[in-house]
Amino acid sequence: MADVVTSQTVFDGDRIAIMKFTNVSDGTGESAVIKVTPSNLAKNTFGLACNAVSLAKIHVSINGMSVNILWGGASADTPAFIAAPGVYTFDFTHLALPDNATSPTGTIKFTTIGAGANKTYTIVLEMVKHYTPNYGT
Repeated sequence: MADVVTSQTVFDGDRIAIMKFTNVSDGTGESAVIKVTPSNLAKNTFGLACNAVSLAKIHVSINGMSVNILWGGASADTPAFIAAPGVYTFDFTHLALPDNATSPTGTIKFTTIGAGANKTYTIVLEMVKHYTPNYGT
């Protein structure tokens, strides 16, 4: 058996994307599982594909484990935020945590810490979408 996980796109606009992730663990846990791939988000009104996101808000409800939220890197992942047990919101709206991975891929990954049977998380990420213009293409 494996952890029961869900990923849901709640909103995907030109500037903001909101995604919700849940996990009911059987003790297996997750290890650097890709949760957000910016290029899979909707293109903006100019037809540009999203190539990066920054974290504006993180809403957390965790029971019995922690979740390491990682920026995906080409050679190594970089911790963005460690979500500990509890129910809370971190608001980074005024600075929006940028992807600071070395050789960033733009992805966001989750690794569970201390996963055990029937331990759970629900995490909602509010993200600011970023685009790189493709001039002349």
